[in-house]
Amino acid sequence: MNDPEIRQAFHNIVLRNYHEDSDALVVDELGLEEGKCRADIAVVNGNLDGYEIKSGADSLTRLNQQVISYNAVFDHSSIILEEKHLADASRKLPVWWGIILVSENMHEELMFETIKPPLMNPIVNNYAVAQLLWREEAQEILFNLGIRGSRLRQKRSILYSDIIEMIDSVGLRCIVREYLKKRQNWRPLVRPSLNDGLCRPNAMSLNFQ
Repeated sequence: MNDPEIRQAFHNIVLRNYHEDSDALVVDELGLEEGKCRADIAVVNGNLDGYEIKSGADSLTRLNQQVISYNAVFDHSSIILEEKHLADASRKLPVWWGIILVSENMHEELMFETIKPPLMNPIVNNYAVAQLLWREEAQEILFNLGIRGSRLRQKRSILYSDIIEMIDSVGLRCIVREYLKKRQNWRPLVRPSLNDGLCRPNAMSLNFQ
């Protein structure tokens, strides 16, 4: 198994309903903290959920830093991994992270089993959430809040700081999700196909809240 194969099967099996939901957005390679890290898959719905893929060929060297970036942004985070990484990753991950095991059946079809569902992240960082906004989006939000003139022409870091001073955490996350969902020029992503992958009966217990 490699990353593209796991990603394709995960889209087909686990995320199919989100792809079919007009009020949800599924994004590959979502930039976090202005490009400091990229989430392999993000789902924007009633929450903002992130998935990090670790195939058997991958190293866990960068996992600690990736966890920090995911924790700053996502309401729920999960790792999708092969058996060889299970013990090591379990020691590195915060208790609120979900763990999804990917394996192959006898027909070489991929299956996903939830070892541990994700819990709500208790340490989301409002500034990191605001960083998901493009400059023009941040300016529009501030304009709608009554900001005018030179304050709208400040550098992005100041715009983000102004936003989190004026909007509480719940409101901020709601607004950012809506801006992400209405963007039109996301990069093409893996789309589900009808015959890819296999879901083990009763193996799925993903806790999307």
